[in-house]
Amino acid sequence: MRIATDSVRVRVPATSANLGPGFDVLGLALGLHDVVEVHATTGATRTTVRGEGADTVPDGEAHLVVRAIRTGLELAGAPQVGLDLTAFNRIPHGRGLGSSAAAVVAGLVAARGLISEPEALADEVVLDVATEFEGHPDNAAAAVLGGATLAWTPDRGAAGDGDVTRAVDAVRLEVDPTLVCTAFIPTTALATTVARGVLPAVVPHADAAFTGARTALLVLALGGRSDLLMTATQDRLHQPYRREVLADSSELLDALRAAGHPAVISGAGPTVLVLGTVPERLEAAVVARGWRAVRLPVDRTGATAV
Repeated sequence: MRIATDSVRVRVPATSANLGPGFDVLGLALGLHDVVEVHATTGATRTTVRGEGADTVPDGEAHLVVRAIRTGLELAGAPQVGLDLTAFNRIPHGRGLGSSAAAVVAGLVAARGLISEPEALADEVVLDVATEFEGHPDNAAAAVLGGATLAWTPDRGAAGDGDVTRAVDAVRLEVDPTLVCTAFIPTTALATTVARGVLPAVVPHADAAFTGARTALLVLALGGRSDLLMTATQDRLHQPYRREVLADSSELLDALRAAGHPAVISGAGPTVLVLGTVPERLEAAVVARGWRAVRLPVDRTGATAV
């Protein structure tokens, strides 16, 4: 395997995971993108970050995109090279919009764009590796495939469970072509480890059954049955337990749902995502309380490279 080109430009979308009941399973790609430009060099690795995280993310070889490129090149059997990387970040960090998944996927897709045999890093390989980085596949699947996705881990002990050599598998779901989401993004961040740390090891069987039914219903609702979105975004598996670390987000979630809007905690939070738009007056009232409102179409292409 050789390096076939010395530069590549990657665009990767923000993503929202869970969407209420689909914990670690459902993801949605959104029309907010990071762009990464990579040049292969003979010198030392240099990184430049503009936009979100410019003052906080590690640089050089410690940068997450660089680490993902290194992993991709090694996996493909391609030589390691110096990297001159510029990241133009628009996805907020630590807000539940998949910034780390976007960085990992961007790096792997950049590696694919550099090598002579890109099929060595096909989408399924990128998804497997990104899931290893992330620990769960929901954001990564949506970032790779675009649209709405359902991801799962094959049961290697079960017959007929697909390709059990895969670490994870995913499919795209039908999404209403008119769907536009509204993200309410706070000024404060929350580490995913904190949000996951408050989840119990066991949940009541009734709550699991309730949430499983809503997850199945949400697949139908996303495809065009918008009348089902309020019921389909109910959850008893993770959002109730996260209230202690997401007080403001939970308060906004309750207010939006009380007003009839299918709102969910985006990923691990603290962003609140509405699967639809809200009236301008209500949006302005939320903004006046210190939130940033962004209307986002569904990204239907996923990560792309040129």
